[in-house]
Amino acid sequence: MSDISQQELDEFRAEVSAWMKDNKPADPGFLLPQTFMEVGSEQQLEFLREWQNKMWSAGYLGMAWPKEYGGRGVAPVFQRIADQEMKRNAVPIAFNVIGLGWAGPLIIDIGSEAEKKKYLKGILSAEDIWCQGFSEPDHGSDLGSAQCRAARDGDEYVINGTKIWTTLGNFARYMILLARTSTGGTRKYDGLSFFLSPMTVDGVDPRPIQKMTGEYGFTETFFTDARIPADCIMGEEGQGWAIAMQTLQYERGVEAGAAGGLMIVRSVMEDLIGAVRDLKRDGEPLLQDPVVRDRLVQLLMEEKAITLGERRLAYPALNSDFPFSLALSGKLRSSEFAREMRKFGIQLQGALGSLYVGDEAAIAGGFWQRAYFNNFSITIGGGTSQVQANIVGEHILGLPK
Repeated sequence: MSDISQQELDEFRAEVSAWMKDNKPADPGFLLPQTFMEVGSEQQLEFLREWQNKMWSAGYLGMAWPKEYGGRGVAPVFQRIADQEMKRNAVPIAFNVIGLGWAGPLIIDIGSEAEKKKYLKGILSAEDIWCQGFSEPDHGSDLGSAQCRAARDGDEYVINGTKIWTTLGNFARYMILLARTSTGGTRKYDGLSFFLSPMTVDGVDPRPIQKMTGEYGFTETFFTDARIPADCIMGEEGQGWAIAMQTLQYERGVEAGAAGGLMIVRSVMEDLIGAVRDLKRDGEPLLQDPVVRDRLVQLLMEEKAITLGERRLAYPALNSDFPFSLALSGKLRSSEFAREMRKFGIQLQGALGSLYVGDEAAIAGGFWQRAYFNNFSITIGGGTSQVQANIVGEHILGLPK
């Protein structure tokens, strides 16, 4: 970044901010998803597809991706600035997250030239929606025990099995799929292979799952003799575990390469304080309660620490004591903080905290209740908080398994 002046960055920030202000969509009159995991209707889908395409067409998505595949080929710092301005202007999410953040970077890093030309531009434009086929109903977080089978038959693989929590599966054109091509090998991981699998073939049946918020977004996907081209495999048979682990590095925020955009409607402490500023308890302003103030200060400190940690990641010299500690723990820290903050936002409402979206008396339209419930998908997806804690213990602190 040494050849990029601060003036150039400041001018770019002003440009992006002005564009976001001028182009931020008006309220569509229907409930928009808080994350990419709540896209449940064609109406929501088309609204978000149009918005993502508009950001990409303006040049503010996939900025660091190569030009020949739909990006702008500029330094990643420009995408970080664009993302910051998206957050600051509270624009809608870029919903094609599995493509933008996981499949896309993977294809850029290890994909063939043909795969890059085939898939990357469609990810950015939102023409091609992606989903993830890792988890299975019977194996929880034990990804290595996946039993969905992929049997080679000439120029095709025949897929049989079930995947669950396949976000956007009912809208997706492609899936990053982990399937078992062999039962041999000394380890359970040895027989797994990785596919860039089409979803629009016979024998693929994604069925939406209703969440406790009443919304959809997840699906359970059934494969029954589904035939996909043999060239959908990435790498060789049996290399799936290593490729899946690389994919999880993107998902958990350890590796760079994401195309950018907002994955989630962010709620910060400033929002929480604003939502309860006018509330009273026993006739006195709630924010004057010393116990409430103490907890708010604790949360403010934690929020600031997470923000500074994200900035610290950019400076290797500040991470030399425990390399990758911030990156490996980031998903755990941020998702658990969001859960605690949103829970506290409901607790502060007292009896009104039992109201939900659609109730006229709900504070902030029931935003905090909906956000709290939706947050569980964030503390589970990409590895549960318990799995994340194990990763920190084993790979940062050197504790035994």
